[in-house]
Amino acid sequence: MATKKVVRKAATKSVGLKKSVKSVSKKKVATKGYDHTFRAIYDRDIPWESDDVRGILTLPKGVKVKVLNYDPVMNRIDMKQRFPAGYVEPKHTHKSWHSILVTKGRMCVAGKDLRPGDYVFGWDIPHGPYEYPDGCEVFIVYMGDAKHVWEKEDLLKHSNIWKPKTAVGKKGVKKHIQSRKAGLT
Repeated sequence: MATKKVVRKAATKSVGLKKSVKSVSKKKVATKGYDHTFRAIYDRDIPWESDDVRGILTLPKGVKVKVLNYDPVMNRIDMKQRFPAGYVEPKHTHKSWHSILVTKGRMCVAGKDLRPGDYVFGWDIPHGPYEYPDGCEVFIVYMGDAKHVWEKEDLLKHSNIWKPKTAVGKKGVKKHIQSRKAGLT
C-alpha cells in the first residue's frame, strides 16, 4: 500500500513539473543562464586545442579538443576529441556521463574494435582503458564534470592489447610504449 502512495505522489509531481515548464517564458529561462541559442557551425571554424591547455578532461598529454558548445548551467559540453595514434586513455572515472560516437579511426575498449559509426556510453563507474592504435576522432557529449580521475601507475603498467593496422599507428604505439616505460604521461 505504501508503495502505491509513493508512485502516485511521484506521478503527481511529474505532471506538476510538466505544467510549470510549459508556463515558463523564454525570458525566464534566459535569465537563469541557460543558453538555448540555435547554432549551425562549420567544423573548420572551430580550431583544435590541446586539452593540456584547456584542462577539460585532465587526461595524459596528447589529446586535442574542439569545443562546439558549452552550457555551464547544465554542465554540458559537446565536443570533438582527437587521440593520436598509439594513445592509451587510462582506466578512469568522472562525475558525468558521456555519449561517444566514433567518427574517424579506431577506438578499442571493452573487447571491441570500434570504427566510425560505433557508439560508447559511460557513467561515473570505472571504465577503460581505451586504446587508439591508429588514432581516433570522436564526437562526445558530457553531462556533468568531465574531469577524468585516473591513476598514473595504472597507465604506466598498461600493456597494449590491440595491434595497429597502419604505419602511423605502428610508429605511434611504439612511441607511447616507450613514453610509458620512461615514466612519462
